Amino acid sequence: MLSEEQINQIKEQLIKQIELTFPEDKKNSIINQVKSMNSEQLEEFLVKNNLVKSSSPGQGIEKPECIFCSIISGEINSYKIDENQHVAAVLEINPISKAHVLILPKEHNSDLKKIPKQAFTLAKKIAKKIKTKLKPKDVEISPSCIMNHCIINVLPIYKNENLKSERYQASQEELLEVQKSLEIKKKTPKIKKPKTEKLSKSEEKLWLPRRIP
Repeated sequence: MLSEEQINQIKEQLIKQIELTFPEDKKNSIINQVKSMNSEQLEEFLVKNNLVKSSSPGQGIEKPECIFCSIISGEINSYKIDENQHVAAVLEINPISKAHVLILPKEHNSDLKKIPKQAFTLAKKIAKKIKTKLKPKDVEISPSCIMNHCIINVLPIYKNENLKSERYQASQEELLEVQKSLEIKKKTPKIKKPKTEKLSKSEEKLWLPRRIP
């Protein structure tokens, strides 16, 4: 049987996944359904929809995969801004403010002290671009740990927003617009054309007969 804390965590994770992947006309009804479920109903819903696997009888269910790990692996669709070997940067679909970005370390980790330095480097890079493109008053870079996965919030401040401010559901149009504006385009290496040797004047005047088959 799931504990109350596990139920709340799984529901929060499920709702985020539903918001990312379900059609607009079905989201609200399914989210309300998830919110109203008790422990047994939630377990049954997870197994029925192949969101988790059943374990041995009487042992309950296996814990669902971390939503951030699912985003990193590509199992859940996201609006990606940038990525490297250690971290990925995606748009928050329920942002506090426009261009709210999440920096996701690829290694699942619940210790804030172990967030890779590459995550903060990428956060600063994106914060700088947000300032240039969208002109907020400031951009707050704030690490936090959700569902035992440490992340970094890159939060543009236009008025007096903070991480406890109310969120809203961003439209697909807004997310695509911000993604296009902030997306870091990878530079493709220029291919150098081979140098052609310049012919001397005597070689230029040299006439060769057409090959006769």
